[in-house]
Amino acid sequence: MIHAITINDLVTLHGGMPLADVRTPAEFVQGHIPGAFNLPLFSNEERVSVGTAYKQVSREAAILLGFDLTGNKWSGFIKEALEKAPQKKIVVHCWRGGMRSGAMAWALDLYGFDVYLVTGGYKRYRKWVSGQFEAAYDLLILGGMTGSGKTKILHQLRASGEQVIDLEELAQHQGSSYGTMNKLVQPTQEQFENDLATALNRLDKNRKIWVEDESSSIGKRIIPRPLWNQMLTAFLIDIKVPVEQRIDALVKDYGTLDKDFLVECTERIRKRLGPEQTKNAVAAIREDRMTDFIRLALVYYDKTYRNGLTKRKPGQVLSVEVDNTDAAINARNVINLSRSLYETNAIINT
Repeated sequence: MIHAITINDLVTLHGGMPLADVRTPAEFVQGHIPGAFNLPLFSNEERVSVGTAYKQVSREAAILLGFDLTGNKWSGFIKEALEKAPQKKIVVHCWRGGMRSGAMAWALDLYGFDVYLVTGGYKRYRKWVSGQFEAAYDLLILGGMTGSGKTKILHQLRASGEQVIDLEELAQHQGSSYGTMNKLVQPTQEQFENDLATALNRLDKNRKIWVEDESSSIGKRIIPRPLWNQMLTAFLIDIKVPVEQRIDALVKDYGTLDKDFLVECTERIRKRLGPEQTKNAVAAIREDRMTDFIRLALVYYDKTYRNGLTKRKPGQVLSVEVDNTDAAINARNVINLSRSLYETNAIINT
């Protein structure tokens, strides 16, 4: 049996049911619903041929060509669907919920599957994604200069039961010129947005949500503007960490990376770091003086962070001193500060 469902239905159903995206591999790679698997009705080239027939000849010609192209594939589609959904319950979608998903749903239904067909397809899903960024969230921003251990504290906050959105994890980037760590591969912008929307949707909007302080871009990925605007107006807890402690942490994180990679990334910020600073930083890398390299690079990153703080309203930034490397202790201090902030606001608003 074929059941038509909405995107909102899908968000509820998908957790326990396989989701087949029947668009082409290229479309799937560009962006897909998190957790979906690709069951492409057409290859990338075949879709172009069918689309051309549709535009230049007729809808009927495109349908006939589609059947010609998929004629010997149907048993393969069904076998793959059985591997993913052995209970014969499956969700199917294409771009707009049209012919591709309709054809796949028909074949699977014929074989005995219980098929849930997504109305409006992936196009409607992308509208849902945009809607998640327009929603209001009770954000708390965790800030601090480079090397302050913000990410470790953020992970400890999550382990303590706090709600957390880890933007760097979603973007697969550490947020600086060196942020790929010479190994991370960023998702497409579209996939980053899909994953971020899913993460937001899983949280309770009535509770505070911790987000690490970021610029509007993380590597090559852009934080959606509506969410970014909320981050700019949210309270920021600024972690104050001694510079030598920060340098030690950064040497551990970056000091073992490939020297050519570090040089390339340093050259990328030459205009902002300055020619003399860049020259000295590159020399320090080549000579394996990692502490000197980090100290030089921090001149730029610390200045950038301080400039970012000046753009926030007075009273919007609260500071907490951190003089140890224990993320659990630091997380408790941050939580205590956030609670005092909420209690103060509650008194003011009564």
